[in-house]
Amino acid sequence: MSETAPARKGKRKFELDPRLAGYKGVWVFIEHERGRVHPVSWELLGEGRKLADMLGVALSGVVLGEPGATTRNFCEEAFYHGADRCYLIEDDILKDYRNEPFTKGMTDLVNAHQPEILLLGATTQGRDLAGSVATTLQTGLTADCTGLTIDPDNRSLAATRPTFGGSLLCTIVTLNYRPQMATVRPRVMAMPARDESRRGAIVEHPLNMVEANIITKVLEYIPDAMQDKPQLPFADIIVSGGRGMKKPENFQLIWDLAQVLGAEVGASRPVVQAGWADLERQVGQSGKTVRPKLYIAAGISGAIQHRVGMEASDCIVAINNDPNAPIFDFATFGIVGNAMHILPALTETFRQQLATTKIAS
Repeated sequence: MSETAPARKGKRKFELDPRLAGYKGVWVFIEHERGRVHPVSWELLGEGRKLADMLGVALSGVVLGEPGATTRNFCEEAFYHGADRCYLIEDDILKDYRNEPFTKGMTDLVNAHQPEILLLGATTQGRDLAGSVATTLQTGLTADCTGLTIDPDNRSLAATRPTFGGSLLCTIVTLNYRPQMATVRPRVMAMPARDESRRGAIVEHPLNMVEANIITKVLEYIPDAMQDKPQLPFADIIVSGGRGMKKPENFQLIWDLAQVLGAEVGASRPVVQAGWADLERQVGQSGKTVRPKLYIAAGISGAIQHRVGMEASDCIVAINNDPNAPIFDFATFGIVGNAMHILPALTETFRQQLATTKIAS
């Protein structure tokens, strides 16, 4: 359903099928569970606002849930984060996420109001729903995107994602199908500023479904077993190590610096595969996407697989003994040298500095 856009040189101007001309607007699915909205929804509203402004159309949130003040509060929050309107389906059937009723609600909304772009978070829930909705609507879906923009030649969504095991980036456009769908992982896009002065319209829509027609039943709720695991996507400071640390014993230097800074510990894919760090600490396309204020990368070359998971960090400090390492091409600060010598020096310097600050205060 999705086609890779041909090279600009010599390409003919694309003309949208007249039957698709009525599709207008950018939608963002507001994912929530147990009364809390997943932050990726607000991040996508920030990106959706940019896309909607490029197209000169409205930005809308989509909320599905049980009747009550909570779901309407989610709509209000969507307005605060940039939405112009919010489509709302309330039904007791939608108390907990299940693929069948959520897919029906979403596809009915799309068929009734015809958005041109539909964005969802690349979470467990978002991936499950996106695949079902795209299949039901017989449209294109680009998964795990790292960049979204509008192709000026045809007003289509240009979705960029890693390919070939993370070694390359490709941009995909869905030319002949609507809506154009994409999923984006948490922390890839910046969180927009919250503006409580914003208001919008709530458009209600019925689900038109009964419990007896749903095969899947919710028997019990089991808390997330990962809630006590490392939460790299939401850390302010991360110290990561790569194969340049030479051996697992040296990885303790990463932990020492992280402890002094109050940081999380990350790792590259080769380090995790070698068993030096747990899978939950892997940063990159096949691991976590992070957006900390400070990212320290020691012994990491900066291959595209790792880069797409951390390049949105506010400040990147790279330590590598190879002056030609790719990571220096996008790092904020680069230190060329042996990480086994530099890390202990940084750890001690930060320890003394923090101790001095405590005494002064």
